[in-house]
Amino acid sequence: MQVNDLLSIRVKAIDQETVGIFNPINDANPNATGEERLYYDGFVVDRHGKIRVPNLGDVQVLGLTVEEVREKIEERLLKDFFKAEANIFVTVKLAGIRYTINGEIGSPGSNIIYRDEVSIMEAIANSGDITVTGDRENVVIIRQYPLGQKVHHIDLTRIDAMNSPYYYVQPNDLILINPLPQKSLGTGTTGLQTFTTILSVITAFSTIILLATRL
Repeated sequence: MQVNDLLSIRVKAIDQETVGIFNPINDANPNATGEERLYYDGFVVDRHGKIRVPNLGDVQVLGLTVEEVREKIEERLLKDFFKAEANIFVTVKLAGIRYTINGEIGSPGSNIIYRDEVSIMEAIANSGDITVTGDRENVVIIRQYPLGQKVHHIDLTRIDAMNSPYYYVQPNDLILINPLPQKSLGTGTTGLQTFTTILSVITAFSTIILLATRL
């Protein structure tokens, strides 16, 4: 878990009324739907790495996986509120994976995908795909960590990119698609355009030299 992650937590049991006090009350905004409802019902990881759960109080979750958070909450419930016979069942999910993508991409901006796991290829496809001027060999990922940000790179043209630790998007990732070198130099967006541009420059330069020698 990271700061500002949004978690969906539900507690179930054979006698559902006994666990009602641990579940969000849907009266903060009864007309909310979809992502808006998650905003009201979810549990945000605060800047101290904690979430505040009804009747449990603050629960430290920074750096934990979703499964570890589930186990921690279940352990607290069994220790302080229920016996094993209650058969409580706790579910913890990330309320969508939010990421921001900018640069040479069809639809730059922030997006959220309601999945437990999202690959960088899926995130790119969801944002309109990389344009012809985008550099697929050096995609930059700025990732949040408890001690700050780190910059990572991934080459999406290599088949072993799927084995990269950065292939799957983490919440709050910033993905940057840099322009191809030839676009940065202003010489064209494709290999043919680059060749044509360079040929035009050489031809013009040669013409100038010929004219100068005739004078």
